[in-house]
Amino acid sequence: MPDGTEVVLAERTRPFNESDPSYFHPLMAVVEQRLGRRPRFGTWDAAFDAHYVYDYFDAAGGFAAVPKTDNPRQGQRSFAEDGSPVCAAGLAMTLQFSYAYRSGLVPYQKERFRCPLLFPAPSGQACPIADEHFEKGGCRTDIAQGRGSRIRWQLNRQSEEYKQLYAKRTMVERINSQAEALGITRPKLRRGRAIANQNSLTYVLINLRALARLRAAREEGRPMREELTLVA
Repeated sequence: MPDGTEVVLAERTRPFNESDPSYFHPLMAVVEQRLGRRPRFGTWDAAFDAHYVYDYFDAAGGFAAVPKTDNPRQGQRSFAEDGSPVCAAGLAMTLQFSYAYRSGLVPYQKERFRCPLLFPAPSGQACPIADEHFEKGGCRTDIAQGRGSRIRWQLNRQSEEYKQLYAKRTMVERINSQAEALGITRPKLRRGRAIANQNSLTYVLINLRALARLRAAREEGRPMREELTLVA
């Protein structure tokens, strides 16, 4: 809320063997239903460093503040103005084809890019940096289709805008602390449905306490906004 009060908008209770990213789309569907629109900004931990997270908020006209995970096998990517990945020699690579990728959590389209000196036809030029892959058909790289996969690499995580948004993750920790104090981490129930119901009651109680604080502040005459709106 504008005054700093945090509330729970959506919930999802699943077993521990389900990954964090599997929560993203179901949770955001509920958030959209509650808000009546898609939120423009979101802040998440590194577990949600996925192209579809960046795509979601970019499509809404904002961005997602998510730390980038370090994967030594990926190296560093850069892109040309048209979105094509740039090879180690600084050349914009050529799109060969796109294909459906179904092995991940969310099925999506991937694009394969090839060395521009060899594809679609050999140019007769040698690789400027004599890359070892050149003699074996040249470099190639696969990347998710769409802006999100580019934003993941190009997002300026040192900007003030990013830092200010990511700082709002403290509200998540405050909600977590309240939920833990209410026993959410060690439910003494046997069935998943019962645990999910107990979690729902926990979140309702957290929101009721937030409402009580707002009402108490108003009764005490502390300055409050009459038209509280959700920051999104």
